[in-house]
Amino acid sequence: MAAMPPTTCGQNTPAQPGRLYWPRDPSRRQAPTARSCCQAERREQGRSRAAAKSPGTLKASSAVPYPGTALDLGPPRKGHETRPRVLTARLRSPPAPASPARPRILRPGGQSAPGSRPRSQGGPRGAQRLRPELELCAQQQPLEEETKMNAEVGQDGLRGLEPERKFGVVVVGVGRAGSVRIRDLRNPHPSSAFLNLIGFVSRRELGSVEGVPQISLEDALSSQEVEVAYICSENSSHEDYIRQFLNAGKHVLVEYPMTLSWAAARDLWDLAEQKGRVLHEEHVELLMEEFAFLKKEVVGKDLLKGSLLFTAGPLEEERFGFPAFSGISRLTWLVSLFGELSLVSATLEQRKEDQYMKMTVCLETENKRPLTWIEEKAPGLKRNRHLSFHFKSGSLENMPNVGVNKNIFLKDQNIFVQKLLGQFSEKELAAEKKRILHCLWLAEEIQKHCCSKE
Repeated sequence: MAAMPPTTCGQNTPAQPGRLYWPRDPSRRQAPTARSCCQAERREQGRSRAAAKSPGTLKASSAVPYPGTALDLGPPRKGHETRPRVLTARLRSPPAPASPARPRILRPGGQSAPGSRPRSQGGPRGAQRLRPELELCAQQQPLEEETKMNAEVGQDGLRGLEPERKFGVVVVGVGRAGSVRIRDLRNPHPSSAFLNLIGFVSRRELGSVEGVPQISLEDALSSQEVEVAYICSENSSHEDYIRQFLNAGKHVLVEYPMTLSWAAARDLWDLAEQKGRVLHEEHVELLMEEFAFLKKEVVGKDLLKGSLLFTAGPLEEERFGFPAFSGISRLTWLVSLFGELSLVSATLEQRKEDQYMKMTVCLETENKRPLTWIEEKAPGLKRNRHLSFHFKSGSLENMPNVGVNKNIFLKDQNIFVQKLLGQFSEKELAAEKKRILHCLWLAEEIQKHCCSKE
């Protein structure tokens, strides 16, 4: 009698489909014949060739099971003939392929960022490696955690990334903006994970603020721990601080405006490029919900004319600069919405005894469409924007309530950290630089026109 083959599920037993069983009664198995030996030898040779082609993995076929089904492991070992040869792969997650390797962080131009290295494939660090015969089952679709992580990375470019190192940060100036920066650096955020707050610099003797120690400017410039400076002082001091920290080899984030002259800003940018350091001018007004709304409303429409009026309390020109510089965020709005502008005229009305100021600027788009920008400041005036844009397809009068601006300084910090990690292209950085220098040039031209008429 020929040797009895293994019983297949669905033929003689009520077992589950797809499983292979050897008979339970060892007496029914007889000595192998010459034919069965040749068949066994050919099977063994086939297994050897398959293992040589792809060691450690299973050959994919219709017989490869999903979690909860069996794998055929071949004939039983001697002495274990009565035990069913069944292995069940029980995984908690549905069948999933391994997630792709996380892309390398590249500097503009394609160079690797400092300290970055490619992550290996196969899922997050710390995950246990499945046995080779179970890997195919685990590679059918990504794990939920990895899918969520990849989506978060797509939102701001930082969430889910693990910092290889931290940049030491010092904050210069602890006014409103400086205090917000310190708060964001101390709280757990994706960008804050790449930064380490060393201390703050102030002309006042404060000792510490919220547990952050005060350090001298000299120590901040000479310390090897300090790699980044946040310049949050009054506008008139920005240029000097930027120059000192760039010359000391530090990266710089500065509140707008970067300087109070176009020529100085151009020189500082050249210095940053010579030193190989990041120079980032903050523009939180471009991260506001109002600007996002305007951007959607303006896109694809043909402008006929427009105006933007801003009202607020008075500012000291000695500390914050000429109104065209202290109000450069409104000018940035107009340039970002309608492209580069040219100056037609500018007037300044002042009553110093009443602390009243009104600056009226007439601008023109590249298509010769008129835009009027007005800054009016006096005691008791509420901080507000009044806008009016007329298009061929309709008009937009005033700003609707589009929601609360949340964490705009933190969003700006995220952009800065992405620059430190080299996640912006040369084209993107050049476009930003061009827009910032254009706005500073316009502000300087407005100041010249107003001062010449005085």
